[in-house]
Amino acid sequence: MKGGATIGFVGVGIMGKPMAGHLLDAGYKLVVHDVNREAVAELAARGATATRSAAEVASGSDHVITMLPDSPDVQAVALGDGGLLEGVRSGMIWADMSTIAPTVAVEVAEALSAKGVRCLDAPVSGGQVGAEQATLSIMAGGEQAVFDEFAPVFEKLGKTITLCGPAGAGQTVKACNQIQVAMNFVGMAEALVLGAKAGVDPAIVVKVLSGGYAQTRVMDVRGPRAITGDFEPGFRSRFHYKDLNIIMKTALDYGVALPATAVVHELFTAMLAKGRGDLDHSGILTVLEDMAGVEARTKG
Repeated sequence: MKGGATIGFVGVGIMGKPMAGHLLDAGYKLVVHDVNREAVAELAARGATATRSAAEVASGSDHVITMLPDSPDVQAVALGDGGLLEGVRSGMIWADMSTIAPTVAVEVAEALSAKGVRCLDAPVSGGQVGAEQATLSIMAGGEQAVFDEFAPVFEKLGKTITLCGPAGAGQTVKACNQIQVAMNFVGMAEALVLGAKAGVDPAIVVKVLSGGYAQTRVMDVRGPRAITGDFEPGFRSRFHYKDLNIIMKTALDYGVALPATAVVHELFTAMLAKGRGDLDHSGILTVLEDMAGVEARTKG
């Protein structure tokens, strides 16, 4: 799929707007919609065509991408009044790059497939920085031929692009990713708090753990910032909490026990209850600090 095709893009927020911009830069014609009209206007000023509904996006595009906050948003945009279902045509590709429940991804794909739409669920990892730098990790579910046809578009948005299996598989792998990331953040927080409570400088803990088997990308990227109290978001805690809600629902749907994830879910629940949902997800450290009665911050 070469630049010059018309791509519809619904959801041009923190992640979607820079992603849409990369497609414009690559030469794709873009048709956009979002409830945030300011974001739509910014892209229109760069050459995109603004619309007033998802249905208009679908009817004016060769293929459509959605990048939305949660499962109900995807259901409404795809199947609700003025939704994609009213404007799609047989043969189009719909790639949903939102993070939603795998069961919802399958449900919506089945509804659009009934009208001849070829569907991919393709959630991403990498956060706002990854979206801005076009270095996202993209996990797709769907048919190989459809994935191959849409791959040139994905390549303008990310670096690691993987077909994970049939419809819903991309969302399942994203859920697995978010389990591991959340565990890494909580593990780092517990290590820092225990060290601080015992009188060890958190900077030493980060240095030593980063050089051994405990090293993780979470520690490398967020550890040095967390111990200075810098929780400026790369990925907001409330979004990771949303993902954890999806994970717990998915575990229920498939009858899978996730005991450690359940504890992490409760810790993020406490974080949001304390009004810290707009902190970076590394801010889970603050919850563990509260519980231990210590600040795991550098002394110098």
